[in-house]
Amino acid sequence: MGNKQNLKVLVVDDEADILELLEYNLQKEGYEVKTANDGRKGVEIARDFQPQLVLLDIMMPNQDGVETCRQLRDLPETANSFIIFLTARSEEYSEVAAFENGADDYITKPIKPRALMSRINAFFRRDVKKKKDNNKISVGSLTIDRTSYTVTIDGKQITLPKKEFELLFFLAQNPNKVFNRDDLLQNIWGSDVYVLARTVDVHVRKVREKVGEGYITTVKGVGYKFDLL
Repeated sequence: MGNKQNLKVLVVDDEADILELLEYNLQKEGYEVKTANDGRKGVEIARDFQPQLVLLDIMMPNQDGVETCRQLRDLPETANSFIIFLTARSEEYSEVAAFENGADDYITKPIKPRALMSRINAFFRRDVKKKKDNNKISVGSLTIDRTSYTVTIDGKQITLPKKEFELLFFLAQNPNKVFNRDDLLQNIWGSDVYVLARTVDVHVRKVREKVGEGYITTVKGVGYKFDLL
């Protein structure tokens, strides 16, 4: 999958044994790793470290993982980083809150190191594959540039987290074609990541809030499509 020595992972968890376990396994895989034992410290480290991936617990002192994720998405240094939640909480509302604030994946504890490393490697493999296919799509005043992961409307640049960007770009690549939620989950999140179908709805809503209502249309009872205006 390429040289992992250039890939950085930040682990944020208040359990020392989990930090030690993940740091050991990630370094063994060849990743550069930093750790933090609470959310506030994690955000501070992320500014300088600029990780491509963040492993983030939900229940932590001082600042929980959901708020930490929101702040990481607001930082230019981590706006497009992968964020994977690691948590003992399996309630649906926790999972929805995680994805609404920009998570890419959600894994329940106890952690199985080999399975987790395989999933992390898969995230980076898909990212490399996508970057090889550099494209720019322009529709009216909207421009979507995969080369720089930027979106502009009327010349003004707006910021989309990675999964929101990929959803918009995928739909724009296939204009006027309707995709159901399972199609979008498969193409955007991949078969090795388990997320709820309603995660697609959350991401579509957030994209619409940023680029406007007119581009992505809901086809009732079927799914979503990108309309050529």
